Amino acid sequence: MKIVYLTDQTFLHGGIEKVLATKANFLAEQYHHQVTVVTTEQKGHQPCYTFSEKVNLRDIAINYYRDKSYFHPLNLIKAIKHFFKIKKQIKQLQPDVLVVSNYSFDFYFLPYILPKIPKIKEFHSSRFLEAKQEVPKSIKEKIMAFLSRNAEKKYHQLVVLNPAEKEFYNSEKITVIPNPVPMSDLIAKVQNKKIMAAGRISPVKNFGELIDIFNEVKNDLKDWELHFYGEDYLDTQKKLEQKIEEYQLEQQVKFMGITDDILKTMQEYSIYAMTSETECFPMVLLEALSVGLPIVSYNCPTGPQFIISNNEDGFLVQNKEEFKLKLKKLAADVELRQCFSQKGKEHVNRFSDQEVMKLWNNLFVDLYNV
Repeated sequence: MKIVYLTDQTFLHGGIEKVLATKANFLAEQYHHQVTVVTTEQKGHQPCYTFSEKVNLRDIAINYYRDKSYFHPLNLIKAIKHFFKIKKQIKQLQPDVLVVSNYSFDFYFLPYILPKIPKIKEFHSSRFLEAKQEVPKSIKEKIMAFLSRNAEKKYHQLVVLNPAEKEFYNSEKITVIPNPVPMSDLIAKVQNKKIMAAGRISPVKNFGELIDIFNEVKNDLKDWELHFYGEDYLDTQKKLEQKIEEYQLEQQVKFMGITDDILKTMQEYSIYAMTSETECFPMVLLEALSVGLPIVSYNCPTGPQFIISNNEDGFLVQNKEEFKLKLKKLAADVELRQCFSQKGKEHVNRFSDQEVMKLWNNLFVDLYNV
């Protein structure tokens, strides 16, 4: 089967990029499909995550002006170029299934290009906050909402990461397929007095609150350290470092930059902490379970509840006070951490690449045979 993925780029550190490489490699290596990844803004960079030699990589060099609005005349001109270049690629590749991985102009116009080819739109972020917002007021917002609703209905299938997300979409053709995670032989050293948090250093990750929490329990965690991994976004790290200085926590709370091997890094920690405001289906929690790293996480909308088995491989908490209690409890009890670690290694099997890619392959075959 010929499968084509469309995305903007593969060179940045991120969940979409990592999952795309995992899926493309598995489909090419294990199921022997002809897999092509078409990017629009690769700009000559090498992929951040390794792709199999059996996966064909193509870039059509649209290169939108990311510092300008999509409605800027220069980007609208590029959108027209995008339409014709993608159409040409699809005609050349003749895919049996087409998968749109990210959000760009192609989301809106792809359903209308060679409509008989089955097309899937996969969503990687939660629509919870968007759904909470009031009805769009500006003309621009109303136009975008109208275009989104109509585009969603045109896709042969929408794929979301957890059951709670289904209610936010305007389609009856929705499938739930979680992110896959490769199984690991690594095991977290839960005796180490170190806490880890990771992700793009942006406001939605709510790392500032985690620093507040650590400061409030520091008397109970005198020998512990809290380390953040990730790429800075909008100078968020600078603001957080100022907070660390105000609390005089420079010796315990540190930013460690980007890690090229997150599983190997996780192996050196005892607790993974997540205080995000919203998470659809965070890869980092799957990775934590895969190395047996116990978790303390807010039960934020909408994903952690579908990953963490509360009181078995981690704690799923409702508020800041409960977070502090559970963090102290886990830090004080190495035997509990060992128990959570063992359970995490067992529970993560349901998200193995073998299990998840079976769901993807079945979906592709079903659409191909319609």
